[in-house]
Amino acid sequence: MTRLFLFITLIVAYSSCKDDSEQVDRDRQAEQQEDISQYLADKGLTSLKTSSGLHHIVVQEGEGSSTPELSSNVEVKYRGSLLNGQIFDQSPENKTITFGLEQVILGWQEGIQLMKLNGKSILIIPSHLGYGGQSIPGIPAHSVLIFDVELVGFN
Repeated sequence: MTRLFLFITLIVAYSSCKDDSEQVDRDRQAEQQEDISQYLADKGLTSLKTSSGLHHIVVQEGEGSSTPELSSNVEVKYRGSLLNGQIFDQSPENKTITFGLEQVILGWQEGIQLMKLNGKSILIIPSHLGYGGQSIPGIPAHSVLIFDVELVGFN
């Protein structure tokens, strides 16, 4: 009888922790959306918000009607910063970087697929589409990321 009680207690405790964790994630996402809305208002910007929470701002439309697919290799120029303006990464001046779109964070995967050749966009990426709770050099855990991206080529 005590083993059954212990087992049931562990299941209830696990379920409770899981529910708490999911609530923390929902609260964090809601807070980040408020921060993004404030950032947009402060900068006088209007964005298209996707169902995932990504904010996409077209700076320059680009050419043609085709857009990259998840399986595409893309060539870009970019600058990445935090909401406070701190730059944490950027492509070398007047140079591009090429990579498989499947190899990058979800926010890039989604946002770059919305761009056309030679288009320029600002991608505002909540942490669940970026690095989540992982800290990496220059980027604290749970950071909203802002990328200025120019799509130079794709295949």
